Amino acid sequence: MSAEQGGRKANRLVHEKSPYLLQHAYNPVDWFPWGEEAFTKARKENKPIFLSIGYSTCHWCHVMERESFENDDIAALMNQYFVCIKVDREERPDIDKIYMTAVQATTGSGGWPMSVFLTPELKPFYCGTYFQPDSRYGRPGFKELLQRVHDVWEANHDGILAQANQITELLTQHSTLGRDGSPSRPLDDTPLHLGLEQFRQSYDSEHGGFGGAPKFPRPVVLNFLFRAGGKDMALFTLRKMGEGGMFDQLGGGFHRYSVDDHWLVSHFEKMLYDQAQLVSSYVDAYQITHDSFYADIARRTCDYVLRDMTGPDGGFYSAEDADSEGVEGKFYVWTRAEVEQVLSRGSGILAATGRDRNVAPTTAADIAEAFCRAYDVDSAGNWEHGNSVLHVVTPGDFAAERAKLLTVRNKRVRPHRDEKILTAWNGLMISALVRASQVLDEPKYLGAAQRAAHFILKDRLKDGRLMRTETVPAMVEDYACFATGLIDLYETDFDPEWLRRACELSDTMLAQFYDAKDGGFFQTDGRDTSVLIRSKEDYDGAEPSGNSVATLLLLRLAQICSREPARGSLGGTEAAEPRAGSRLQYFDAAEKTLAAFSTHMNRAPQVVPQMLCALDFYLSKPKQIVIAGKPDAPDTRGMLRAIHERYLPNKIVLLADDRLAKLLSYVKDMKPVNGKATAYVCVNYACQLPTNDVKVMLKQLEQ
Repeated sequence: MSAEQGGRKANRLVHEKSPYLLQHAYNPVDWFPWGEEAFTKARKENKPIFLSIGYSTCHWCHVMERESFENDDIAALMNQYFVCIKVDREERPDIDKIYMTAVQATTGSGGWPMSVFLTPELKPFYCGTYFQPDSRYGRPGFKELLQRVHDVWEANHDGILAQANQITELLTQHSTLGRDGSPSRPLDDTPLHLGLEQFRQSYDSEHGGFGGAPKFPRPVVLNFLFRAGGKDMALFTLRKMGEGGMFDQLGGGFHRYSVDDHWLVSHFEKMLYDQAQLVSSYVDAYQITHDSFYADIARRTCDYVLRDMTGPDGGFYSAEDADSEGVEGKFYVWTRAEVEQVLSRGSGILAATGRDRNVAPTTAADIAEAFCRAYDVDSAGNWEHGNSVLHVVTPGDFAAERAKLLTVRNKRVRPHRDEKILTAWNGLMISALVRASQVLDEPKYLGAAQRAAHFILKDRLKDGRLMRTETVPAMVEDYACFATGLIDLYETDFDPEWLRRACELSDTMLAQFYDAKDGGFFQTDGRDTSVLIRSKEDYDGAEPSGNSVATLLLLRLAQICSREPARGSLGGTEAAEPRAGSRLQYFDAAEKTLAAFSTHMNRAPQVVPQMLCALDFYLSKPKQIVIAGKPDAPDTRGMLRAIHERYLPNKIVLLADDRLAKLLSYVKDMKPVNGKATAYVCVNYACQLPTNDVKVMLKQLEQ
């Protein structure tokens, strides 16, 4: 990269890996990355720190950059009075979590770009998000704010330090989950009933989803509802989302959120974690209903990720921007004239597509008209400037028309793609793809998941420790999500190496992040002393918290281990894997984490729906389903297909063969009966009679 761009010299961010930081490498602001160089300068010169946190596909981050960070006058003030630090929230969710909590506590809301002023000791004293460049409508502009903060820093330094200490104390109190003196509640199903009732109260029965505009998908809520008796709400929400403009009707995949209450107009960025979680939700819906609508949305979302979000080595990219050519949504929307022009190309007579196949041929104009009616495209538009966001008004088979429009759309200027590969999000996507492979019987999804897993294991393991990115150490969510993905891979291709690796990662996760005294998992391993507070993530939001994923992971591993194994038996040879975990180790850590969250689950169950899923697993009688047979034999595949056709969230599936017997000694005695694939269905480590009959197996599963 050149030292200058457009006549501007590069700042320190030019040496970073993050696409977001590189976007700011030629700002006139003298940006620092998060690190000791910036902290030392602030302490030495007694200057406050201006911390800006965002991500590369954030629309308002781009706006603030254009308006303020590219403004020479504003940049001069920033450079004169502050040490300016830029952080990618996706690289460093630990830093983002701390200061976002401060923003929310002091302003009542939050978002990105996040703008926080810190003391040289990294304590926040003034917080905000997006600031307009100039004062207007009674609101201070960013330029005025910079001058004010500097003046107060000089005139009332002690007052600012006192305010920073007060805010930091609030942050410390917020992070003390399990250490606030409140007794833990019994681990019973009370939070499940409370959570279901709370979501029913906020449910939008007309449009699906919860609350009003803007509406976010929040798949963790759907995970909980499917388990807890709220499938009616979850299924309707998924249908309305899949028919709406938040789903990319041409290219597949979901946008970040809907700006209205009926899923029409989106904030058009696409995040990998949304694709991953929503694929799983639609697969769940298909298992429950066997309605092909849900399978179709899951397939189209998987296909989008494989086509547009997959790197050459198999890792999955993070996001695509909302903007192209500086305009939000320009890549995705259509005018009536554009649709008619594309669909009228070719011959003047086209066969009917997706309507009654016995009708006479239809003209191109008729097909264009039918498509426009089906997807709400008219001359006035349903969005801005005569443009329309495609959404389904009248269901029909318009696959051929969608393909033609997609081909033309792909010639437009694409939105920016953030090609950062995050371990946690890749773990979520691996899980989604293997579940889609199981339920939709699509081998290419399994192959993509296997490639991604191999990439992470090769590229992100350094000296036995996992990395979040090339340069940032992994956090608890990276370990938990990726290990979960490996277990899901094992339950699909039955290669015990995935299981062995999942156990290794879980053991490391317990050693580095688990709070053995109070329960729960810290987000970080505590090695980076610049992280002001070592917090425990307690919110299942757009992504599940690391605590929730880790707890369910450990409960599943406890079922897989079944009995207390000999030391090292889960990792191959005794010498190679002396630290392998045990059923009791995994179960005890999960149970203690649930106890740490018990007050939280009872007071505000809607905040932790994924932890409620872990509680449901804990309270249920999870089924261990062991199939003894040859992996590719028709009878073995038939049993597995019958299992995958059903929604059975609280289960583990093992294939008893010689490879697994080397890791789990208890499966050695589980053999095929009469040379046929045989199912052993076990509950509470007690197995029912083995059976070759799929119908008998299903009855055992239903009991």
